[in-house]
Amino acid sequence: MERPRIVIAGANSGAGKTTVTLGLLSAFMRRHMIVQGFKVGPDYIDPSYHTAVTKRPSRNLDSWMMGQDVMREVFERGSEGADLSVIEGVMGMYDGKDPLENTGSTAEVSVLLKAPVILVVNVSSMARSAAAVVLGFQTLDPSIHLAGVIVNRVGSKGHYELVKAAIEQVCGVPVVGYLTKQETLRVPERHLGLIPALERGELGDLFDALANAVEETVDTKLILQIARDAPPFEAVKPTLFCGEKRAATTTIAIARDRAFNFYYPENLELLSWYGAELVEFRPLEGEPIPESACGVYIGGGFPEEYAEELSHKTEVRASFQRAVQRGMPLFAECGGYMYLADQLIDRAAAPHAMAGILGMEITMQARLSALGYREVTACTDTLLLKAGECARGHEFHYSTVSRKWEESWPFAYEVAGLRGVFRDGYACGNLLAGYTHLHFASNKQMAERFIASCAHWRRSAASEPLLSL
Repeated sequence: MERPRIVIAGANSGAGKTTVTLGLLSAFMRRHMIVQGFKVGPDYIDPSYHTAVTKRPSRNLDSWMMGQDVMREVFERGSEGADLSVIEGVMGMYDGKDPLENTGSTAEVSVLLKAPVILVVNVSSMARSAAAVVLGFQTLDPSIHLAGVIVNRVGSKGHYELVKAAIEQVCGVPVVGYLTKQETLRVPERHLGLIPALERGELGDLFDALANAVEETVDTKLILQIARDAPPFEAVKPTLFCGEKRAATTTIAIARDRAFNFYYPENLELLSWYGAELVEFRPLEGEPIPESACGVYIGGGFPEEYAEELSHKTEVRASFQRAVQRGMPLFAECGGYMYLADQLIDRAAAPHAMAGILGMEITMQARLSALGYREVTACTDTLLLKAGECARGHEFHYSTVSRKWEESWPFAYEVAGLRGVFRDGYACGNLLAGYTHLHFASNKQMAERFIASCAHWRRSAASEPLLSL
């Protein structure tokens, strides 16, 4: 099947691949094309940019979290109906889970999807040396189709011509364009105000400026032709979204607003596929858990940025407490986990009351507290996993947790990361919470179990006594 596609890889983090990707997405959207964005790795922020530009949910492609075949299924499903798919890489092109192999890297994804690669290289203070950089990327793994180069942060048109001549002479790869050092072209840091800024449309001028810059100095026609010349995509047998979509048997409430908005599209779509009707509510605006809900999913985001507002939403807090007292299935991850605490202490050391469900205190830190891939093994039977079963995801947060009853705490998972194995989360009855963002594509039974638990609760809720918090 035809699936025009291109990978925008970087020589390193900060090379400019997000700037280039957004510029290309915006430029092709101006041509009234249907454009699909993808992001390699477990990031939530860059896909939010993509979605704002293309008006289609951007999707993560991660060969470690999902596995190779499922990753290809996610790409096939997400790219359906699109005229062009633009896949933004992660970190440097060869950076992934392990420094000794390509697992989870942009390089591996490009090979698995047979997608041509445009390499973005920061050539500031560089001329012929840029050719050595590109040559290294070209020869480290010959199975990668390095189809072109975009050079970033050039000082002048003359500087670009020098770099272009050197790269094309040594590497035989076309340099398809450049971007300058103009500060106006810099994508803002992934600051905590990003999501509300996107919702308010405040980045529209930036997207237009990026499109203008790309159209002026990048050969978009050649890039589109490279994407269209990608070999036919071989259809994969679905293992994630397989069989027929099931009729809804239960209702799951999804917390989605400025404070809680980090969800993998596939997590929600799998719930819908296997029989859940999803209804959204906005805790930050004072909306309690909907009366129709038979379960709740509260994902990650930035509750610390809105801690004072959340603390004043007493009816929302009460609705969470009632849900837990009634035994309603509730899954909370990262920001949602933080919200279930007794209180959150912000960076100014000010305490704010949270939902008061878990006997713990969250304290924000100036530096990143946790980052990286995670493989979790359930310590006990939980809402999503049976004891001993595994799932994969990632962790990224600036907070630490202090538990009231450390010795008797019902930990949810044993978590394996680069720094070893540790215990995390909380699991008791139908309540499951933790810092790890789980990707349901790593174990689709999580979605099916969540739905089954909600359906069972709906049938039995009327006869079950309240639990004490």
